[in-house]
Amino acid sequence: MKVSYRLNNCLSLKLALIPLLILLFVVMGSVLSLIAKLDFYFFQQILFNSELHFALLMSLGTSLFSLILALCIAIPSAWRMSQVRLPFQSFFDTLFDLPMVLPPLVTGLSLLLLFSSQGILSELLPFISKWIFSPVGIIIAQTYIASSILLRSTRGIFSSFESGYRFASYTLGLSPFKTLIKIEIPMCWKPLVCASVLAWSRAIGEFGATLMLAGATRFKTETLPMAVYLNISSGDFEIAIGASLWLLFISTCLLLVLRMINRAV
Repeated sequence: MKVSYRLNNCLSLKLALIPLLILLFVVMGSVLSLIAKLDFYFFQQILFNSELHFALLMSLGTSLFSLILALCIAIPSAWRMSQVRLPFQSFFDTLFDLPMVLPPLVTGLSLLLLFSSQGILSELLPFISKWIFSPVGIIIAQTYIASSILLRSTRGIFSSFESGYRFASYTLGLSPFKTLIKIEIPMCWKPLVCASVLAWSRAIGEFGATLMLAGATRFKTETLPMAVYLNISSGDFEIAIGASLWLLFISTCLLLVLRMINRAV
């Protein structure tokens, strides 16, 4: 009781309330200012506007496909890196973390140069240049970002896995791959799902790299973030706010899923 009383009356903790309240005010104010626009007119826009329908389906379809690709890339890679240290491990760690810290526009520009008709890949596989400025370009950009997030998260998950289970599995005759499929993934499914939800939310909200690699074309490469950008640029604030409300709704649902999973852990 004495410690709790002292903490409650500590001057430094009281002063720390000031930046906390400022942050709370900005976050709540930004969210409420967007929700306040949700009247009957905007509700109709969200439900019946054809451009928003296209952007929503494009965002969900490409991000889900990108998440599947990212899982296929990140899980085997993280599993391998968590068990055997690679040569120049620190160098590779830095490279793999770059997509998370580079500005999205720089990421998109680098991917554009890689996949363009004058890029290295196009010289080896000429058909790859046709992927840019198309929905495939959206998937490439989203997968690139989501893979980096998943690799970092899943590597930590597999690194913290109790090695005794692996050794017991090997003793019973299971191969490392069967151990991964039958033992490690089932035992780690909750943190893996949490990491996947975070990567999926990042893919849905991806804008900068998508803009550079896929372009901003209505009813072709228009995701929800792209719809916000296009309609703000053209002065059509109603569609931009509608797309923002869809993104707010999806983000809230994903956060609720994370809370439910963490509560069940």
